[in-house]
Amino acid sequence: MSTIERMDFAHGELLRFITCGSVDDGKSTLIGRLLHDSKSVFEDQLSAVARATERRGLPGIDLSLLTDGLQAEREQGITIDVAYRYFATPRRKFIIADTPGHEQYTRNMVTGASTASLAVILIDARKGMLIQSRRHAYIASLLGIPHLVVAVNKMDLVAYSKDVFDEIRDAFSEFAARLGLRDVTYIPISALQGDMVVERGANLPWYGGPTLLSTLETIAVDHDIHLGDFRFPVQWVIRPGPGDARDFRGYAGRIESGAVAVGDEIAVLPSATRTRIKHIVTHDGNLEQARAPQSVTLRLADEIDASRGDMIVSAQAAPRVAKEFDAILCWLGEQPLDLRRNYLLKQGTRIARATVAGIRYRVDVNTLELQSDVVALTMNDVGQAGIRVQQPLALDSYARNRATGSFIMIDEATHNTVGAGMVL
Repeated sequence: MSTIERMDFAHGELLRFITCGSVDDGKSTLIGRLLHDSKSVFEDQLSAVARATERRGLPGIDLSLLTDGLQAEREQGITIDVAYRYFATPRRKFIIADTPGHEQYTRNMVTGASTASLAVILIDARKGMLIQSRRHAYIASLLGIPHLVVAVNKMDLVAYSKDVFDEIRDAFSEFAARLGLRDVTYIPISALQGDMVVERGANLPWYGGPTLLSTLETIAVDHDIHLGDFRFPVQWVIRPGPGDARDFRGYAGRIESGAVAVGDEIAVLPSATRTRIKHIVTHDGNLEQARAPQSVTLRLADEIDASRGDMIVSAQAAPRVAKEFDAILCWLGEQPLDLRRNYLLKQGTRIARATVAGIRYRVDVNTLELQSDVVALTMNDVGQAGIRVQQPLALDSYARNRATGSFIMIDEATHNTVGAGMVL
């Protein structure tokens, strides 16, 4: 691929999506097929993959190697972490998170899915729906991913049977209904042969729906941005510098949800001080209005005491402010959750010391069984917990607003991220 042909990632809208499935369902091969058939692979990358395939004694080109970013992964023949890849078509640009299928890597799926607008769940047509398929669907539901694509892969190994596809679709649809998943698309594919991935191929004439790439290009992502409630975590307070107006004071950050206009009444949380928007400033000049996910500087009509970590919100639709709340907690740390310890909780731009007051239950993510009498969460566990923080937080429920209803927990000693939470 020439320099001129290389993709320009400044154009088009962005779709972040995750691929997940059981071990050997073909996730890496599928992503490799997407990259290869959409002409998003550089010549030097393709040559490196061809050499790696030859060293492993395999015929042709192993497209799965296009997603294995670590040499160790290639040598083991598995994907052991979240691998991110980027590509673009004339219609849209994409960020793909390829997550491992092993149950012990549940935390990796949570990491990859946390910013995704769509999940592609692969199911091996020969094996049908497995426990891992249910687990991935549950986590996608838990994290509020708005769109789901069930790709029934390896259709070439079941003679492209419509009956096999229909049986898997019906089984998954029943489980999806229990989880409340509404936007689910089912596509039969062969990642190895390329059928219904980028091109339709000639082997699935009974399927009249779009290809996987066409689905990814046309799924509505604008609706995934929450525009109802204005939420603006303050990242930085801008004060006068050399040559600036002496009375300049602005609050810089990114609009996480909603929209704001000059003259709107706002509240600064947690103090609940009210004022109005005086100016909306960007590098290109002043705006009359702005919306998520723009980064702007807000100037207020009154001088108020606000700093990094505070949240500027609509005065008419403010979130609750609390020091205690319940949350779904996904434990990511290698050391179990310790109810006697303090942790750092980061929500938006605010960091507060926190403790876990108690664990209500742990979820068996394979069966959806709720297990009570739990005193700790270990790595990859998901459960409901009570959280206490020393400083008040402005909280939306995660179901209402993914941006302001989510948080991470950090080990004070190591500064490692050990938990990810969703406010109830």
